[in-house]
Amino acid sequence: MKFSPVLVRLVLASLAASLLSSCAAIDRLKDIGQPPSLTAIDNPTARAGYKPVQMPMPPVQPASYNPNSLWRNGARGFFKDQRAHRVGDILTVAVNITDKAIIANETQRSRTSSDDSGVDTFFAKSKLPILNATLPTRIFTADSNTALDGKGSVNRSEALQTNVAAVVTQILPNGNLVVEGKQEIRVNFEKRELIVAGTVRPENIQSDNTIDSSKIAQARISYGGRGQITDVQQQRYGSQVLDVLLPF
Repeated sequence: MKFSPVLVRLVLASLAASLLSSCAAIDRLKDIGQPPSLTAIDNPTARAGYKPVQMPMPPVQPASYNPNSLWRNGARGFFKDQRAHRVGDILTVAVNITDKAIIANETQRSRTSSDDSGVDTFFAKSKLPILNATLPTRIFTADSNTALDGKGSVNRSEALQTNVAAVVTQILPNGNLVVEGKQEIRVNFEKRELIVAGTVRPENIQSDNTIDSSKIAQARISYGGRGQITDVQQQRYGSQVLDVLLPF
């Protein structure tokens, strides 16, 4: 007996999904009666999959001092401040996200056509010998009517306002800072996680060592969590597998 390749792939995918779901179920069984564990504090640059940021940079200008002058060529400021500017320094990121989008589209199309030969004496008005029915008076008559009415709308509103401390993980050749911050909050059996990463200009850092999230280039902001409430809001693993495999 031979099985089709499509059926074999579906069976293998089902088995793989079942194994993954069983592993996840075992992990969930271990957490019964226990709150979600917090992630240990680690070095972001030593994390698996970490890749240093590489961007086009201007030529490096060597620093030099003029005789009898306190000003250093290439310096960003005259007085030294306490804002983050070295690897390992900490600054506060004010996350202010207020997005709202309203989109409404409608497409309408209709067409009506009618064709009539106008010939009604092509055949004699006689009856068929077997069916005892009169022949049609017109040899060709056609009517068609098509209509399309498509509508679509999007109404999205998102708001997130919070603060998170970030660490400078890298200094680019042009002086910009690569920052990354992670915050975990656990309330009872629900854990919330906020991750902020991106590139900032030292000039955009305020005097109180804070920066707005809108001034972070290549910003990556993630806010989510896991726990008992999040678990009951998701479909079961079997339903998710069926949604992927079933073509209907």
